[in-house]
Amino acid sequence: MYKTPCSRLSGFVSLSVKQKFLQDAPRCSQSARCLIQLQRRDPTNWLTYQHLIFLKRQYVAKNNSELHQRAIPKRSDVLTIVDERDDSVERQVERIPTINNVVTSTVPHPEHATEKAQPESSTSKPAAEDVTVQKASASHTVSSPHETPHVQVETEEARQARLDRQWKELKVDVADLPDIYARLSKFKLTALVVTTAAAGFAMAPVPFDPFLFFVSSLGTGLASCTANSINQYFEVPFDSNMNRTKNRPLVRGQISPFHAVSFALACGIPGVALLTLVVNPLTGFLGFLNILLYTCCYTPLKRLSITNTWVGAVVGAIPPVMGWTAATGCLEPGALLLGGFLYSWQFPHFNALSWNLKEDYSRGGYRMMSVTHPAMCQRVALRHSLGLIALSTLAPVLDVTTWTFPIISLPINLYISYLAFRFCHKGDRNNARKLFFCSLWHLPMLLLLALTCKKPSRNQQDSAPSPLPLPAN
Repeated sequence: MYKTPCSRLSGFVSLSVKQKFLQDAPRCSQSARCLIQLQRRDPTNWLTYQHLIFLKRQYVAKNNSELHQRAIPKRSDVLTIVDERDDSVERQVERIPTINNVVTSTVPHPEHATEKAQPESSTSKPAAEDVTVQKASASHTVSSPHETPHVQVETEEARQARLDRQWKELKVDVADLPDIYARLSKFKLTALVVTTAAAGFAMAPVPFDPFLFFVSSLGTGLASCTANSINQYFEVPFDSNMNRTKNRPLVRGQISPFHAVSFALACGIPGVALLTLVVNPLTGFLGFLNILLYTCCYTPLKRLSITNTWVGAVVGAIPPVMGWTAATGCLEPGALLLGGFLYSWQFPHFNALSWNLKEDYSRGGYRMMSVTHPAMCQRVALRHSLGLIALSTLAPVLDVTTWTFPIISLPINLYISYLAFRFCHKGDRNNARKLFFCSLWHLPMLLLLALTCKKPSRNQQDSAPSPLPLPAN
């Protein structure tokens, strides 16, 4: 459709160029005459952009000169070997496809090597003389045909490092599974959760049931293993950037993600079932709620907002409540008081811990108070340390403990408050470290003091002998 008009236009332009060049023919160079000769009547031979390639040739080949370019055949890959006895001599041999740790190949005969080193054709006399000198010196210096070539051999350490960077099939040793499962479930944190749940069970004002205590502790521990495993499953790309968490099983590739999720389900389903069917439905609901809060709320909030610390404090406050409900079957003010102890204790504990790990949390992309709001981190730690004193005073008011508990717990509460005040005032690593280590022994001591000051159970109060009636006068 557009072929004929375009052809006429190109022909008209080329004709004008031809007439112009014919007028200036005496002054045109040989390149211009070549351009005129390229113009033909046939449309297939009209001047195109490809015909102007001769302009490029003028830079590499000129008239009446011996400067020419020709294609050199591609040579096979060679390995250059330098003789230690004469640095000026180089011999070329064929490249070995694969290099083993033990080199068994020998250098070919020097005559063959020098023959391959010669060019196929030579147009200049100096080049031929250089090749002759090189051949003579090579035959003179190389005398031993069994010389070992200087080939760089890969060491075992380098080979292992190279293989570690490659994808490889996971091979899990059955003997390593207990340690992997312990680190996947955060065994120390799970032990702390079970301890607080056991304290809540023991603080309940009911007779102690060993079987129910064992089942509730087992179910709480399994639920904690599930929450921690799913948390690590979601945070693999972020844990790999932190020194504190880069050695976790999923980050190191010791087990597959499917294996980790299967372990989480194998712990969570029986754990919640035990709490629901054997203990009571309320405790099972709290266990399931704790898993959801930890995995679906706390874990994603760590990269979104500093409110993750308050949500995480709620998660840590639920286990003692579960222990109380496992013993009594109902939610009472005493259970909420024990949950309040854990809720307030977590702020000086975690804020002091995160203060010394703020660089790690920043690399992992976690929005913690110590990273984004350092002044708030210090104030919140002091505020909740003082709150522990108020909660200890509230315990006898709710008939959970006797009035002895606020008095004997006052020294340890004042001490942690003093360390929190120093942390709030200075905010250095040393004070943060002291506050953190104090929180490690403060919570077990506080729960132990509360247990020693526990009020008698209800059945014991009911079964207490009533005073004898006074004789009538």
